[in-house]
Amino acid sequence: MDQDTPPGGTSTRPRSPARVALSVLALCFALSVLGRGLGESFTVFLKPISESFGWDRAQVVSVYSLSWLTGGLTAPLVGRLFDRSGPRTVYALGLLLLGGAFLIASRAEALWQFQITIGICVGVGIALVGNVPNSILLGRWFGPRLPTAMAVVYSAMGAGVLLLLPASQLLIDHVGWREAYQWFGVIALCLLVPLMLLPWRLFARGSPHVVQKAQVEATDGGWTLGSAMRYHAFWALFSTFFFTAIGMYAISAQIVAYLIDAGFPPLQAATAWGFSGVVLTLGMVSVSTLDGIIGRRPSVLLSYAISILGIFFLWLIQYFPNYWLLAAFVLFFGSMIGSRGPLITATALKIFQGKRVGTIFGTISIGSGLGSALGSWAGGLIHDYTHGYNALIAFALVNVILGMIPFLVVPALRR
Repeated sequence: MDQDTPPGGTSTRPRSPARVALSVLALCFALSVLGRGLGESFTVFLKPISESFGWDRAQVVSVYSLSWLTGGLTAPLVGRLFDRSGPRTVYALGLLLLGGAFLIASRAEALWQFQITIGICVGVGIALVGNVPNSILLGRWFGPRLPTAMAVVYSAMGAGVLLLLPASQLLIDHVGWREAYQWFGVIALCLLVPLMLLPWRLFARGSPHVVQKAQVEATDGGWTLGSAMRYHAFWALFSTFFFTAIGMYAISAQIVAYLIDAGFPPLQAATAWGFSGVVLTLGMVSVSTLDGIIGRRPSVLLSYAISILGIFFLWLIQYFPNYWLLAAFVLFFGSMIGSRGPLITATALKIFQGKRVGTIFGTISIGSGLGSALGSWAGGLIHDYTHGYNALIAFALVNVILGMIPFLVVPALRR
């Protein structure tokens, strides 16, 4: 029986490719909201867990850094699994790992248990439902409109923070952090049932027009991971992910503390940075729209210029703490924190299109995971060593500029 025929055997009209593409986009967005929201929820659990066991802040933060590092390092394995087994297997394993990790973490008593469950297992689970499989799947449906589709999915980062962080706090306040983790685990496992019932053969097939065009344009037979790693564009994209993530996460991990030290009340500081989840969506859609108007390279360079201006506003806040500078910082820096992701992703998928694109893009994505982990860790060390923020801001600025350079000098990214 055909995959799209109901169990009763009555045939239905073929589904519109446009409608199926929107369904795939909605699925990827929902999975990204879940994965990103569950990952970032640790910032809410950090304080109650630290107080429960009497651990210092650095010990508990190591779990968060480990999650980023693990997610980045496993990205190529996720891409390879997607290439070999398809989206259904990848997403199902992600939800299974997330559900099991949170259930086990709810009974953890030692730091190493949190590092394995919330650090390693949740990091891998987020990678399995995150940007690598979503990018490959959406690439089969949106073709040249992939940057716009990826902008929608990348904006799930803001949506996940806005939805799941308050939900986490409410659960902790009412039932405690252990029971909150149990709820997360049960919900993730329950979502496996509807996930498995989706028409995966249809979703994995892709749009006939997009797939046919890709087959005509592809030089497959073609790219392997080895040949890609010998091509300068591979390392240019890797370094862009790596240095940009260092610069962004060196700052974002300490934004609230910085604003409090500058004189803003804690609630206002947290609320202001939380609002970045709203402007992030605006920034991603705007940059992706500009991609179709002025071209990819000018759009990417403009996004970096706006980020640099946002860092400048952040530096000024410590000397002139006022709401105008705070709003300018949130708007400029917050809207661009992930705006380049869709365009860089689309560039990588276009250059390395073929049967092994998942493995190749996953390996490139290691740069983002390494940069995020290194940036947050190094930012903390710099602050502790200098007892201030100027060196930290300068460190972030240098890395953002380094992340921009490949689009200025690498021929494959200048076209």
